[in-house]
Amino acid sequence: MSTSKNYAGIPDKFAQLETAKVILIPVPFDGTSTWGKGADKGPKAFLEASENMELYDIETETEVYEQGIYLADAIEGHSTPDAMVKDVYSVTKDYIKRNKFVTLFGGEHSVSIGTIRAFNECFDDLTVLHIDAHADLRETYDGTKYNHACAVHEASQTTNLVQVGIRSMDAIEKTFMDEEKTFFAHEMVTDEYWIDKVLEAMTENVFITFDLDVLDPSIMPSTGTPEPGGLLWYETLDFLKQVFEEKNVVGFDIVELCPNPSDKSSDFLAAKLYYKMLSYKFMGQEVDEEYDNTFDVDYKSNTSLKFNDDEE
Repeated sequence: MSTSKNYAGIPDKFAQLETAKVILIPVPFDGTSTWGKGADKGPKAFLEASENMELYDIETETEVYEQGIYLADAIEGHSTPDAMVKDVYSVTKDYIKRNKFVTLFGGEHSVSIGTIRAFNECFDDLTVLHIDAHADLRETYDGTKYNHACAVHEASQTTNLVQVGIRSMDAIEKTFMDEEKTFFAHEMVTDEYWIDKVLEAMTENVFITFDLDVLDPSIMPSTGTPEPGGLLWYETLDFLKQVFEEKNVVGFDIVELCPNPSDKSSDFLAAKLYYKMLSYKFMGQEVDEEYDNTFDVDYKSNTSLKFNDDEE
């Protein structure tokens, strides 16, 4: 999917499955989007941009790729969204059982249905932190529950769902929404304590699903359904850094990049965002710290994957 067989063109010794702490799974699927098409091209554009990114992170003073990042085979070739979701679930769960820090890059947001299902089966008392412009809480849409508009409906029923940045929804979605754990963009802009409130709403184990359209179109125009009034770069990083510092983030996905051939800025932002999130996860850990790849997840009682030195 990219010019290099390794993520960001990193040296082979940091890209081996056996020793890498991080798994990156591309999911180039765009089967249910209803307006702007092209999310299936997102992973390729993201990987190409990553190859042109500096690998030293100034803020954390780290080179997180040295923790090892394995670029898994893309999950692709599915003609139906339900088949894709089942495959994403199976592959994700397999890598979690190997005690890897599993990340995915979509594709449309329906890919997260299978991802969240796998993490919820493997981690106790899971919070799904849903960062998005859209509520994505419909039970079904266009005749299927495996639709991008239904991306976190299942999570709303089976996990502690916390939603951030919401500014577009259908009235029916209110029936599935916990408004005490929903942070609307128009309220966040005047609430200086919104980050603290989000952190208080979360449990210890957190999976992040990050839809790029939560960002303002001025910095992220290349999405299928851009919405005005979104988050900007540094406030997003400030929020994410605090989540990684205070919670046990067990994995994440990033979705809904619809690349524009004439504007590479969105592709590069997505690449930087992914690398920043990894940098925040591992910023407290030495590269040569011993890592046990043989751990088998004890379902619904797992509290591992705490890589930062300051976590207990």
